Amino acid sequence: MRYENISILQTASSIPKKVVTNDDLAKMVDTSDEWISKRTGIKQRHVVTEQSTSDLCVDVSQKLLRQANLPAKRIDLIIVATMSPDYLTPSVSAMVQGKIGADNAAAFDINSACSGFAYGLKIAKQMLTADKSKYALLIGGETLSKLVNWQDRSTAVLFGDGAAGVLLTNAYSNSAGILADDLQTKGRLGHYLTAGYLANKSPFYQAAPTDSANKYFLMNGRQVYKFATENVPGSIRTALRKADLQTSDVDYFVLHQANSRIVERIARDLGVSIAKFPINIQEYGNTAAASEPILLDELVKKKIIRRGNIIVLSGFGGGLTIGTVVLKF
Repeated sequence: MRYENISILQTASSIPKKVVTNDDLAKMVDTSDEWISKRTGIKQRHVVTEQSTSDLCVDVSQKLLRQANLPAKRIDLIIVATMSPDYLTPSVSAMVQGKIGADNAAAFDINSACSGFAYGLKIAKQMLTADKSKYALLIGGETLSKLVNWQDRSTAVLFGDGAAGVLLTNAYSNSAGILADDLQTKGRLGHYLTAGYLANKSPFYQAAPTDSANKYFLMNGRQVYKFATENVPGSIRTALRKADLQTSDVDYFVLHQANSRIVERIARDLGVSIAKFPINIQEYGNTAAASEPILLDELVKKKIIRRGNIIVLSGFGGGLTIGTVVLKF
């Protein structure tokens, strides 16, 4: 028997305890709660004080395993979506694999920035298609606070830290799982959102030194807003068309929490009530690859999303990339 789809068995998240409010930021840069809230919808964000990205992802993994009563050695695959790893090597996923004792799991990271979780779902589905049952952990984890210039008002107000993920399996042959997807990369627009430039300090490198500020987030907010609002609705329509579904068939749209105005604009363009677009950016800010799974976990824990619901997940951001997945929960 072949298993052709994957199901989400469990969801979990790990949020740093430290909260930085808009008023806290107003003491550091020239801004205000009113200015931030009006333009982004953000009221606060969580940031790490001692934890790393791998610490948050380990916590998520352990929660998922406890909830499923599944030993770590049953895990066959670990994928971490992140743009803020602890190291270039070892990968965050390899660190997670070692720390939780998932000795039989292959592990790797992907970096599609804010689209990473959606990309990871597609990859996990492809890799878990097999002639035996398998289990996978897919986690979006970020500590974006280390990539933020906290003196730059244009970016300091936007980002937060956190991790969340899902336990996936192909062990059940049923109608649940991924119904369709649409993945897009527009690399020619990538310069509109950059972070983490690795300067070449080799004595043999002859080019002029690069501004050290490039290690922090640099963003053309107007162009990123334009990219998202012009392209995400089309990606969602494409994925729904592949699934032979209409927007009216969707119970909830779980979108990347980059800016509440972007989410509201996408809802209007799709002709769908904003009530189907849950928003939690006011609590967490933009957490990149962790954004959609954090929101998904909240909705599942609150029993808003239930088994059988049709869900559209869509991430968009650095790359510039879009990842949309239609699934039956």
